[in-house]
Amino acid sequence: MDLFEENLKQDNKNQLLAARMRPAKLDDFVGQRHILGKGKLLRRAIEADRLVSVVLFGPSGCGKTSLAWCIANVTQAIYQAVNATTSNVDELRKIIAASKLQFSRSHKKTILFIDEIHRFNKAQQDVLLPDLEEGNLILVGATVHNPYFALNSALLSRSIVCELKALEESEILEILNACLKDKDRGLGKFNVQIAKDAINFLAKSCEGDARRALNALELGVLTTPVDAGGKIDFSLEVAQDSIQKKAVVYDHDEDGHFDTASAFIKSMRGSDPDAALYWMAKMLYAGEDPRFIARRVCILAAEDVGNADPLALVLANAALQVAEFVGMPEARIPLAQAVVYVSTALKSNASYMALEKAAGDIAENKVQEVPDDLKDANYPGAKKLGHGKGYKYVHDYPGNFVEQQYTRKKVRYYQPTDSGYEAKIKQRLLKLRKE
Repeated sequence: MDLFEENLKQDNKNQLLAARMRPAKLDDFVGQRHILGKGKLLRRAIEADRLVSVVLFGPSGCGKTSLAWCIANVTQAIYQAVNATTSNVDELRKIIAASKLQFSRSHKKTILFIDEIHRFNKAQQDVLLPDLEEGNLILVGATVHNPYFALNSALLSRSIVCELKALEESEILEILNACLKDKDRGLGKFNVQIAKDAINFLAKSCEGDARRALNALELGVLTTPVDAGGKIDFSLEVAQDSIQKKAVVYDHDEDGHFDTASAFIKSMRGSDPDAALYWMAKMLYAGEDPRFIARRVCILAAEDVGNADPLALVLANAALQVAEFVGMPEARIPLAQAVVYVSTALKSNASYMALEKAAGDIAENKVQEVPDDLKDANYPGAKKLGHGKGYKYVHDYPGNFVEQQYTRKKVRYYQPTDSGYEAKIKQRLLKLRKE
């Protein structure tokens, strides 16, 4: 028994840092508060040892396997783990048979953790159904794919589906700092002096993937020579080498962020698609939220392109929606299309400037009352007040136009340009005003 325990310790020692640092208790689990916070259903079920089958899906390194490991430690069930890429129906049948035998002897249920469960085909998934239905087995499946597309509906109907999110930068920092302090499982036995910009860079550049951050930290610590004082100097340069990514000056709430965003917007306004793509690439490389970029493109399409090319706003809005739907890294493709289109489109800020003039008029001058003929006449008593009287319905006139006063005092804000489609708008307005 002592030899077995010694071999087990040796196996754990040979594991990667990300595997060694897996939490054994829910209180040590970092992130996913939306499903594991105090009082949440999944947490209550785990702590009460009343867990039913669950499918965990989310990006790599968000904690799916770690959560399964927590469940195995917290509950009184027997834990079995397989990977769908190497498992098969025969192995599943053996586990199911063993779980039935164990339950009949000790009334202990078996938790079967299936990593990458989306790799199982329909027939393999169907093998699990009878025993999940009878409660002989508790399934914990993990996948990076949306289970509503990757798994069959019969399996999903017998499981709780929980979406895990990519970890926040602050959560990655919490994991890294805990690892540097842990002398048993982590890197606490090493005298690591890590620079603040280095650990912040790892947290930012790993894109919410804790495994990637921990692997980079371990690689940097183990490959950096110890200095004369017995310290390991983990600098920003070491962090860049460890994660194979260059640091760029881009603080999300300081000058690097605002200056780059400003250059991006002005490049599009100045019809330079190459410069705009460069600044967008910098923002994405530094981990900027693609939705922030998409919103800037939409605003510029309305403000600086306007009616010179109305399609620009349509395309920008489509890029925003597609970016939210597909996520990174593919989101950068529709964003690039929109940036190029908006950059090269004909420009006009006439609509925006007209609004500014109207807003200035409201702020500086007496606000006009709505003319009586334009007031709402769809309620009892409106006619007695003279509301709606004399209003001319444009569709009753040739060309769907009739001269009519829409403000008590004449105003003129919108001055269309000769650019693109707005030139047609200008000609139509001149024609209507002349008539």
